[in-house]
Amino acid sequence: MSKRQQKQRPGRGGAKESQKEKNPQQPKDLKGTIQRLTGYVGAYKWRLVVVTLTAILGTAFTILGPKIMGLAITELFQGVVGEGINFFVVVQILLVLGALYLLSAYFGYVQEYLMVGVAQKIVRVLRREVNEKLGRLPLRFFDTRSRGDLLSRAVNDLEKVSSTLQQSLTQLITSLITMVGVVIMMLTISPLMTVIALLTLPLSFFITKKVVARSQNYFIKQQQALGVLNGHVEEMYSGHQVMKAFGREEKSIDQFTQMNATLYDSGWRAQFVSGLIMPLLRFVNNLVYVVVCVMGAILVAGGRIPIGDIQAFILYVRLFSQPINQVANITNLIQSTVAAAERVFEILDEPEEEEEPTAMKRLSDPKGNVSFENVSFRYQEDQPLLEDVHFEVQQGQKVAIVGPTGAGKTTLMNLLLRFYEIDSGRITIDGVNIQHMQREHVRSLFGMVLQDSWLSSSSVKDAIAYGREDVTEEEVVQAAKAAHADHFIRTLTHGYDTVLNEAGSNISQGQRQLLTIARAILSDPSILVLDEATASVDTRTERHIQKALSHLMKGRTSFIIAHRLSTIRDADLILVMEQGRIVEQGSHEELMAKGGFYVELYESQFAGGRREKEMA
Repeated sequence: MSKRQQKQRPGRGGAKESQKEKNPQQPKDLKGTIQRLTGYVGAYKWRLVVVTLTAILGTAFTILGPKIMGLAITELFQGVVGEGINFFVVVQILLVLGALYLLSAYFGYVQEYLMVGVAQKIVRVLRREVNEKLGRLPLRFFDTRSRGDLLSRAVNDLEKVSSTLQQSLTQLITSLITMVGVVIMMLTISPLMTVIALLTLPLSFFITKKVVARSQNYFIKQQQALGVLNGHVEEMYSGHQVMKAFGREEKSIDQFTQMNATLYDSGWRAQFVSGLIMPLLRFVNNLVYVVVCVMGAILVAGGRIPIGDIQAFILYVRLFSQPINQVANITNLIQSTVAAAERVFEILDEPEEEEEPTAMKRLSDPKGNVSFENVSFRYQEDQPLLEDVHFEVQQGQKVAIVGPTGAGKTTLMNLLLRFYEIDSGRITIDGVNIQHMQREHVRSLFGMVLQDSWLSSSSVKDAIAYGREDVTEEEVVQAAKAAHADHFIRTLTHGYDTVLNEAGSNISQGQRQLLTIARAILSDPSILVLDEATASVDTRTERHIQKALSHLMKGRTSFIIAHRLSTIRDADLILVMEQGRIVEQGSHEELMAKGGFYVELYESQFAGGRREKEMA
C-alpha cells in the first residue's frame, strides 16, 4: 500500500468523526469537565487559599465603604437640619474611607498577581501533558484526524482555558465573597429590606440555569467548527501551490465560506443566547432597586432608619446585583472554556500505545538480519491488507520492494519499524522478535529517507544532525559531502548556519531531499529504509546520490521502495508485491527468467521509453 493510500484508508473514519463533530447529537459533560478542571486547580490549593484570603480582605474593605460613606451622609444631614456641620468628623470619615479603598486596591493587586501565576502553571501542566500524550499516541491516531483540528486543540483551546482561569476565576471568587459580605451588611441595616432584595436570587438563578442549558450546545458547536476551519486553512496553506496549479481557488474559497458561515452561525447563536442573561437580570435588579428605594423612603420618613443607612443600603443593592451580573456575564466565557477543555481532555483520554516493560531485549551489536514469518495485518478488521507475508533478509543485503500503487510496500516498512502492530505472525531482527524489544530501540536501528522529506525549523547543521546527539561540525560536513549537499549548502546566505523555515520551504524539494539523505548518513544505522529517496532530484544528482548510498549501504541491510525499476536492478533480493502479498521474490535476473508479474512491471516501464526512441 502506498503512503497516500495508507493515509486515505484509515482517514475515512476520521472524516466520519469530523462529520459527527460538526453535528453533535447531545451536549457534552459540562459537570464532569468542570470537576476535572477543578482537579488541576486543586494542585495549587495553598496559593488559592492565599488568593481567597486576599479576596476576602480586599472585598471586605470595599464592602465597608458604603456603610462608612453612610455615616458621612448622616453627619452632613444632621448638620444641615441641626446646629451645623462638624467638618472635622466628616474629614475623619472620608480619610478612613480613602484608606479602606487603598487597602482594597492593594489586596486586589496581590490577588491578581497570585492568580496569574496559578493559571499559567495549570496551563503549563496541561500543555506538557498534551505534548507528552501526542508522543505516546500510535500512528493510527494521526492518520485518522485532521492536523489542523489537532493544532486547534493543542493551541487555541488551551489558550482559551488559560485566559478563563486567569480572568474569570478571580472574578468568581470575588463575586461570591462580595455577595456574602453584602448580605451581612444589609442585614445589619434592615432585615426587612434584605429579605425583599434576596427574593430575586431564585429568579436570577432560574434565568441563568435556563439560558446556560440552552447556550452550552452552541458553544460546543462553536469550538468544533473552529477546529474544522483551522484544519481547512492549514491544509490550504500547506498545499497552496497545488491548489493554484489546479485552479481550485474558488472551490477553496467556497469551502472556507461555508465553514466560516457554520462558525459564524454557532458563534452568533452562542453569544446571543448567553447574552440574554444580562438584560434579563438587569430587569430583575431594577425592579428590586425601585422597591428598595420606595421602602427605604417610607422607613426614613417614619424615623426608623437614618438617611445615611438607606443611602448605604441602596449602594449595597447595587453592589449585590453586581456580582450576580458578573457571574452571569462570565457564564458564556466559562461555557466556551468548558467546550475547549473537553476537546483537550479528549486527546488526553485517547488510548495510547501499550506500555512496554523496561526490561526488554536489546541488540548490543545489531547485524541487520530481518525475517518476516507469516505476517498478516489489516487497518480495519473487515478489510485484509497484508496476508501471510514471509521472507528472510541476511546482513548487508540490498532488498528492493516493488509493486503497483496500493500493494502494501510502505505498510511493510511501517510494520518493521513498529509504527503499527501486526495481527499475526512474527517479525524478527537478528532472531529477536521486535515485539520483545522496546519500540524506541527498534527504531534506533533504522535510518530513513522518505519520498516526502521533512526538516525541522532549525539551522541546516541542526537539521542534518537531527538523528544524533554530540555530533561535531566536521561529521556534519562529511555527511553533507557524502550526500552531495555540501556545495549547495555553502551557496546559502549563512552556509551551514542558514535557518530553515517551516518544513524547509526556503530551499528546493531536491535540496531538502539531499539534507534528509545526509541526515540518514550521519545517523550511521544498522538498517536503511529508502522510500523513493531520489524521486525528487534530477538525473545527474540522482547518480551522485546513488553512489553515496551504495557506499553507505555496504555492510548494512537496506530496504528500497522503488517504482523506477532501473534503480534496483543490482538488488540482492527483490520482493514483488501485489494486493498485500509477496507474489515473487529473487534477483533481477531470476525474476526476469521466470517471466511472471515482475516482467510485466518491468516491460510496462521500458516499453514506453523504447517507443519514444523509435519515434525520435
